[in-house]
Amino acid sequence: MAAAAAVGRARRGARLSAAALLALLALALLALTAGRGGGGGGSGSGGGSGVGQLGSAPLPLPPGLREELRQRRRDLRRLEAVAGGGEAAAGGLGCGDLSLVTGVSVLGWGFTKVVARAALAGGGAVALKSVHGAGREVRQCVQRYGAPAGCRRLAAYKLLKEVTLLQRLRHPGIVQLHGQCYDNSGDPEIRVTAMLELGSPLEMIQLLQTPWEERFKICLSLVKLLFYLAHSPLGSIVLLDFQPRQFVMVDGNLKVTDMDDASTEELSCKEDNDCTLDFPTKSFPLKCSAVGKCEGINEKKNLFNAYRYFFTYLLPHSAPLALRPFLSDILNATGDLQYGINETLKAFEKVLHLYKSGLYLQKRPLLLKDYISLKGFRMVEGEDYKCWPSYSHLGCLLSVHSAEEAAAICNSQSQCQSFIITQQRTWTGRPLASFQSSLTDLIPDAHTVVYVKRSASSGKRL
Repeated sequence: MAAAAAVGRARRGARLSAAALLALLALALLALTAGRGGGGGGSGSGGGSGVGQLGSAPLPLPPGLREELRQRRRDLRRLEAVAGGGEAAAGGLGCGDLSLVTGVSVLGWGFTKVVARAALAGGGAVALKSVHGAGREVRQCVQRYGAPAGCRRLAAYKLLKEVTLLQRLRHPGIVQLHGQCYDNSGDPEIRVTAMLELGSPLEMIQLLQTPWEERFKICLSLVKLLFYLAHSPLGSIVLLDFQPRQFVMVDGNLKVTDMDDASTEELSCKEDNDCTLDFPTKSFPLKCSAVGKCEGINEKKNLFNAYRYFFTYLLPHSAPLALRPFLSDILNATGDLQYGINETLKAFEKVLHLYKSGLYLQKRPLLLKDYISLKGFRMVEGEDYKCWPSYSHLGCLLSVHSAEEAAAICNSQSQCQSFIITQQRTWTGRPLASFQSSLTDLIPDAHTVVYVKRSASSGKRL
């Protein structure tokens, strides 16, 4: 479900650990505290995270931890200063709403945060994201400093940073912040809960089994997101922890859900040698600009990560033959960082235009003449031969541009004897065609046409 890398790292199918249960109890306690009107510092409907108030009290903490807290507080204030010029996205939910949620259940947990699902009193559900008190970041901090409350406070600044970013960044590819609640009444700890839209974890293995058109949609959505991040109101933003587990699916759309490791800072430099972009298998030399910043390093880092985690797996397999040269160009250009995000988006939009318009089908032989059309009928639905990748597990259901393309597909499959163009449409507006291995009973239907191979109809009364 939605929200955060924690979901992607969830140990699905396993019994909840004691740490996760403790985190769930912490969420419930926070809800009760907020409901009593305790120190609820923020309702989620305003612009800031309240960092000024949260960081004001002196803490009896080890010097090293105090310095880390000061640094994160400075970073958050700097981000709020940069973000302050734009209008914050209004989140309607606050501490009062949090106190009324029911059916809270842990979805997953990660390095810093725990994510739970909760039903809202007015209907609907949200993902609740809060600091994971038994997570690795807090545990390692406690091992260093021996101050659990201060360490939870340190981790809370990452969540406050994420809330600040989500308040300002509005894009279909970024998970929506519905609101937040923070309670700073119990220094030295900050209790923060973000309320986000729900989604489902991105499962790459499942995506590889979906039709190419759906995988192309995922990649195109990602490119549009990276274009936005490269030109965002806060400047160029890099996702430092860029991996599939940081994304979720919401109503069939890809969204990034973990922003606490995002950065608006571009690497400072004195010379070009300071601007090498390193990955496990490749390195890219970049230029040091006149203002002492590595030119385009955030944009290029995002783009190469999209190439290695998404494009290489999702783009080429089972793509239409005529589109494969264009997809190969995209893979080569992004894999070598010859393209920036602007050029990449243009290349994707060109492929989309060719696909939606049917221009990629030019110079093909016309095969529909080899079929008999029976207007006003459809075939009885039932299980038939399978093809991959199909939109239905019961048979062969594929996206086509026209009946002519469907005829070419039917001719290429030895089992196919007939097909119909259904009323179903994909996200591109293309119809789905159902392919059959035999002539089943026909049912009157004024809106459909059955196409039957002439060779299959010979000797049969239609």
